[in-house]
Amino acid sequence: MNMVKLPTKRSDLYLRVARGHFATSHSHMNYYIDITMQKTRLSEATALAQEFVATYRYSAPVDTILCLDGTEVIGTCIANEMTKMELANMNLHQTVYIITPEHTSGSQLLFRENIAPMIKGKNVLILAASVVTGFTARGAIEAVKYYDGNVTGIASVFATVTECEGYPVTSVFNPKDLPDYASYDSHKCPMCREGKKIDALINSHGYSKL
Repeated sequence: MNMVKLPTKRSDLYLRVARGHFATSHSHMNYYIDITMQKTRLSEATALAQEFVATYRYSAPVDTILCLDGTEVIGTCIANEMTKMELANMNLHQTVYIITPEHTSGSQLLFRENIAPMIKGKNVLILAASVVTGFTARGAIEAVKYYDGNVTGIASVFATVTECEGYPVTSVFNPKDLPDYASYDSHKCPMCREGKKIDALINSHGYSKL
C-alpha cells in the first residue's frame, strides 16, 4: 500500500495513512490509519503521551489506564508523564496501573480476580488506537462499570467523535487532519456499491492485503 506520512506541529510525531477501501469486522472506511510506530517506538509514544497529558492536567486523577488495541507502550508513557506532573499523587498509591483486558468468545471484556481490584473504585482512563464507530470504546465503558470502576474519559490516537456514551473523547488526530475521511456500515458502503474491491482487512494488529 502507498503509505503517506503526514507531518504535525511536532517533529517527533506523524500521522501515517493509506487511502483506499478497507474493512474491519463491522465497518468499511476510505483510509487506513497506521499507528504501529506510535505503539512500538518509544519516542513517538512519548510524544503522544505528552499531547494527551496536557488535556488531563486539570481533570480527575487517573488511577488506572485500560489499554485497548495494543496501546500498552503509549499507556505506560502517559502514566510516566502523569507521574512527572504529580497527577498521580492524588490517588491512594501515588501510582498508575497499566492493564489490558481479555476477550470472551462474545467479544466482551474480561478481567481476572487479580486484575479486577485495579478497576474497582478506581478512576479509569480508557486508551484506544481509534474511536470511529465507538464499538470498542462502548464495550470498554461497559466493562469498567461492570467491575465497579469510574470512567474518567477516553483517550484515542485518532477519533471522529468528541464523546462516547456521555464520556469525553480526547484525541491527538481527528478528521481535521483527514478532511475526506469516511467510515460506513459494512452493509451500506458506497465503495462496495460502486464495485470497488477491498484493498485490505484491518484491525488493531495491522492490515492484510486482499
